[in-house]
Amino acid sequence: MKTKMKNGSKSKFASYRKVLEAKAEEVRRSMSAQKAAQVVARLDCPSDEGDLSQQHHEEWIFLNRNTIDIKLLRQIADALQRIDHGAYGTCMECEEPISTKRLDAVPWARYCVTCQEKIADRISHGETVDEYQEAR
Repeated sequence: MKTKMKNGSKSKFASYRKVLEAKAEEVRRSMSAQKAAQVVARLDCPSDEGDLSQQHHEEWIFLNRNTIDIKLLRQIADALQRIDHGAYGTCMECEEPISTKRLDAVPWARYCVTCQEKIADRISHGETVDEYQEAR
């Protein structure tokens, strides 16, 4: 599944590395800000059931957002590892190159658009897929 990097590709992959690292840092900062907001929110004691309900709802949103952020960080780390191993830019399903347009839009993409659509279709029909296939 490894692809050889041509000289021009090395510089292109270097730019993807910078984008991926910047995105990872942005997500980490966002997670820290969310955590701080949650701690501050907990300091206020709810005065009635409505306040308590609102607090629980905010906690639920925080936990879901945090789960999504952690998943994205894993996808970014995986993409950086693929760059290191020379497998970046190759679809993990069909082993064809992933289009530059897709990588520009989703630099952590594991699959080409065609394979990603097939995986999404399988998920929508209730088929169980592994974590890698589930990712966009």
